[in-house]
Amino acid sequence: MPEDHFGENVAARYDDSADEMFDAVVIDRTVAFLADVAAGGSALELGIGTGRIALPLQSAGVSVRGIDLSPAMVKRLKAKPGGDQIDVTVGDFATAIAPGAYRLAYLVYNTIMNLTTQAEQVACFRNVARHLEPGGQFVIEVGVPDLQRLPRGEVYRPFMVNPPNLGFDEYDVVNQGLISHHFAFEDGKVRTISHPFRYVWPSELDLMAQLADLTLMARWGDWDRRPFTSDSEKHVSIWQKQVVD
Repeated sequence: MPEDHFGENVAARYDDSADEMFDAVVIDRTVAFLADVAAGGSALELGIGTGRIALPLQSAGVSVRGIDLSPAMVKRLKAKPGGDQIDVTVGDFATAIAPGAYRLAYLVYNTIMNLTTQAEQVACFRNVARHLEPGGQFVIEVGVPDLQRLPRGEVYRPFMVNPPNLGFDEYDVVNQGLISHHFAFEDGKVRTISHPFRYVWPSELDLMAQLADLTLMARWGDWDRRPFTSDSEKHVSIWQKQVVD
């Protein structure tokens, strides 16, 4: 079982973040996109967390179930209005099984990178394929590795410089490793959190999908379906499970 990096100390503050992902416009666009892909079917969120997307998606009429490794995050989901209507399997989303078959499975906001080895990411695709109904689709939102901005020999890249909050990514280019370091200055004290990730390229995700018999259907630069280009900082991609005749 992977290490849970979203324990009580993180879960207690998770929804207080000023990150763009909590912006109402961002959430609305994400939910509209996913509801369109679900097309009236049920959805499975991998890394459901505190329900940032699952709760409004359920409110939009999509039946949602989740998988998450962190009991602390799931506890906060369950405490929210409507949270008790969402069933969650506690476990590693690369291997844990949730009952049922789903029209949509999805991973948002870089969550695929919480799996810190290539083998775990491949296992995730295969696990998703087991959960999808024929013709079902898998959606991932993930950032494009920012290595173009990393000078030769440098390993640190700031991603947040907004005192009292600072954030730096530490890259391990050889192993596609990434540790995000967060620093918050409060009442004369410094609170630090570091999370390990494995960054992954779009082409590598496509190979993982092929290993799971999933076919790339579309790739966009954001939830508004803007074109994915060499300047895109992230992508939203859809792979589909084969329809059985």
